[in-house]
Amino acid sequence: MPGADGQRTFEIRTYGCQMNMHDSERLAGLLEEAGYRKSAVGAEPDVVVFNTCAVRENADNRLYGNLGHLLPVKNAHPGMQIAVGGCLAQKDRAAITDRAPWVDVVFGTHNIGSLPVLLERARIEQRAQVEIAESLERFPSVLPTRRESPYSAWVAISVGCNNTCTFCIVPSLRGREEDRRPGDVLAEIRALVGEGVIEVTLLGQNVNSYGVGFGDRLAFGKLLRACGEIDGLERVRFTSPHPRDFTDDVIAAMAETPNVMPQLHMPLQSGSNAVLRRMRRAYRRDSYLAILGRVRAAIPDAAITTDIIVGFPGETEQDFADTLDIVRRARFASAFTFQYSIRPGTPAATMEGQVPADVVAERYGRLVALVEETALAENRALVGREVEVLVAEGEGRKDGATHRMSGRAKDNRLVHFSPAGPSGAVGAEVGAAEARVADPAEARAADPAVQGLGASETLPRPGDVVLTRVTAAAPHYLIADGAPPALRRTRAGDAWQAHADGTRAAPSAPAPDQPVLLGMPVLAHRS
Repeated sequence: MPGADGQRTFEIRTYGCQMNMHDSERLAGLLEEAGYRKSAVGAEPDVVVFNTCAVRENADNRLYGNLGHLLPVKNAHPGMQIAVGGCLAQKDRAAITDRAPWVDVVFGTHNIGSLPVLLERARIEQRAQVEIAESLERFPSVLPTRRESPYSAWVAISVGCNNTCTFCIVPSLRGREEDRRPGDVLAEIRALVGEGVIEVTLLGQNVNSYGVGFGDRLAFGKLLRACGEIDGLERVRFTSPHPRDFTDDVIAAMAETPNVMPQLHMPLQSGSNAVLRRMRRAYRRDSYLAILGRVRAAIPDAAITTDIIVGFPGETEQDFADTLDIVRRARFASAFTFQYSIRPGTPAATMEGQVPADVVAERYGRLVALVEETALAENRALVGREVEVLVAEGEGRKDGATHRMSGRAKDNRLVHFSPAGPSGAVGAEVGAAEARVADPAEARAADPAVQGLGASETLPRPGDVVLTRVTAAAPHYLIADGAPPALRRTRAGDAWQAHADGTRAAPSAPAPDQPVLLGMPVLAHRS
């Protein structure tokens, strides 16, 4: 169990949204600070932590199934501990240890900082510890962090949500919205940039309502502009905004701040006004389309993505037709699509007019087909264009077989590219849905800050930036199979290299004299 160095090991299994994934980085930082180390791949850890989601379909069945699979493993390894946290833990509480009495620790969304203490208490007392806080004890960003990526980072600007969408259980699990001070957010970003990060994604359950906690409804646009003043920060993204709170000052900040990327994820949920009313979404189809129109007028190349729910209670065939109409008119670059299913504890769970599962499935199939058709058309329009790609790690599942690398364009489209030109039949796996052009004959003259990339040059590293030319398109990604015109090696690539070489610095932690205050902005930042 413990390694040769005597350290206990851990593994974190994360389900759900980006907020959960970011929380898992905090949990990893906490455990490392407490003397644990991350378990090697394939090894049995001393501690398994489940960071759960209560939004996705069958979330509880998935958790208890995995807990059941771990029982014989735990029985064979005395001293092994299992902890369950996140939204499902906040919802189910002691019911988890009732159903799975071999679980050692249950903790909620508001007290992730308690995990190391609860594990130690459970080990000493030899009984399960269940601790669920009813409100946020301290903003998670004051906790130490083990970032998964040395070149791209999530930064939480708020937690909780003040909306009352009838299909969503998040407000009851994450609590009401609490905003971080802008000075603290910017201090964290500056610290990350100092460590080599060149891309950040600002996170919030309703990210563009940021500022409601300290009475400044223009705070989010100001925060985006302030990010533009941070030297070395090349890419800024955010998720997820709410159409009700999406204001023109934010559009202006996006258009006028060079490092804010031309990308917008704007949840639609339904294209039917009747369904939106039942969802309590506080906007209507025309106002939604008007926002997209203003965004595209200010940022013509913006890639817009969305969330859509099919089969919400009371949805008629005409309601669904209204959703398809919005998809056609909005020209989404992609969409996260969901079949509605009952979530106990939400108002929608007891609504009349629950749509039969077979009807939901049939509508879902039609929606997915239209989304893919629309996304393919949008992607085909980019064939022949040069795009700047931030090289990523783990984005391309077939990269080993295709001899490609992968990364994200500025508009967040996934791009698979050949780092040193074509190699055999690498384009075959795109299939009949792709669109092709010939490889570029000549690369454009490189910027002075950019070096040319030839077949004998060093390959790009995750965190480096490559200029590519799109040669093919599929619904979910772009292909660039010509030799990339240019490669820019970055501090982020250096940070990735240091991480790969085992010389990366310890987890980042806030300075002890920098408490997070929820109130008016401050100017101080960490050095």
